[in-house]
Amino acid sequence: MSVEEIKTAIKDKKLVCPQCSKPVTDFDKYIQMTVDVWDGFGDSRLGTGGDKVTLICGNEGCSWKERTEYWRNFLG
Repeated sequence: MSVEEIKTAIKDKKLVCPQCSKPVTDFDKYIQMTVDVWDGFGDSRLGTGGDKVTLICGNEGCSWKERTEYWRNFLG
């Protein structure tokens, strides 16, 4: 999962606002969530699992905005 997937989905108008049913126009505060961190003698690892983003409708007359890790649920 990457920020590029979200950018592409917004550019291709595939993310849909649940309030006005129009394409989501923007996003904010993308993070990749950490699942585990291992730091051994001379070796370390960071495990990630999923991502979280704030989706912003941005269409006229609609103020919908949601922070979610389930952004794929808004793919139309």
